[in-house]
Amino acid sequence: MSAPREEFAAALAKAVATSRLEREEIILLLNAQGEEMEALCQAADAVRAKYLGRTVHLRAVIEFSNYCVRNCFYCGLRRDNRRLSRYRMTPAEIFTAARRARAEGFRTVVLQAGEDPSYHLRELCRLVYRLKSELDVAVTLSVGDLSREAYRELRAAGADRYLLKHETADPALFASLRPGTTFTARVKRLHWLRELGYQVGSGNIVGLPGQTIASLAADILLLKELDVEMAGIGPFIPHPATPLGAFPPGSLSLTLKVLAVTRLLLPLAHLPATTAVATLSPEGRRRALKAGANVVMPDLTPFPYRQHYAIYPGKTRPRGEGRDAFRWWQQELAKIGREVDCGYGHSPKATLIFQ
Repeated sequence: MSAPREEFAAALAKAVATSRLEREEIILLLNAQGEEMEALCQAADAVRAKYLGRTVHLRAVIEFSNYCVRNCFYCGLRRDNRRLSRYRMTPAEIFTAARRARAEGFRTVVLQAGEDPSYHLRELCRLVYRLKSELDVAVTLSVGDLSREAYRELRAAGADRYLLKHETADPALFASLRPGTTFTARVKRLHWLRELGYQVGSGNIVGLPGQTIASLAADILLLKELDVEMAGIGPFIPHPATPLGAFPPGSLSLTLKVLAVTRLLLPLAHLPATTAVATLSPEGRRRALKAGANVVMPDLTPFPYRQHYAIYPGKTRPRGEGRDAFRWWQQELAKIGREVDCGYGHSPKATLIFQ
């Protein structure tokens, strides 16, 4: 393997020193191969260690409904997927699953669902308040596009964080893959979340059909502009019951490079080693944790529901999901010299403003 090129080395050094890059420099890093990719991931890992230490935050995901009014071309939950067995958990079931997660040791609960208007806002607010007051956990919500007033009320009920992935920063690609929605409206909501005092999470899919390296650079620059507290970056995995079912999956290598560059530009952000990278490869999460990631989000959705939250095939196969996930990850992380952070996992970026 050849040594890294001078221009690559210069861009990498600039990213480490300043946390800033121009679009062309990001593209240069994303094209890294061989020793250059190794150097990129090592630099991202070093930045993670410098700013966030050796701990990993574990967040329990409860996917409480797989109904969705949207018809996104890449998602198995899409409205027109008639092959999917649909479910809705009751608030009591959600609370019971969260209580079980808390008993295992999780201090953050992530409530995730398709865009399902069957849950009344008041009902969700009561659930958030109960989770905060009775279980003493941080609460992350990921339930899609809502009104500003709905976001405000959920924040007032105690929600700490909101995850709203922008998916792709290419407006034309966004519109073509998410019928009835626009990139502009999605970004507007991300700004609302910031204004309302949430710790904001966004993120993108790597390897979407029609995506370019330039649009991936735009994704990273958008995350930098938004100054997100968390960024979920995962590969595209085709679902056979979607219009993109026949396309190839995204590359694990490219996903790791996007993750690594994002870490260099957002040294204080929480970056998950996603379930999607584990679906592509048994070593996917471990490699992500060595490329700048510092969060793992095990799926604690109870059976029989878990198998039906089929955003993409193979999602329920990776190890470290389900019951006893907390203890399993403690053991796995110790093997790579990392340990679980047992706190709430709030952003280290001016934490007090979120309390």
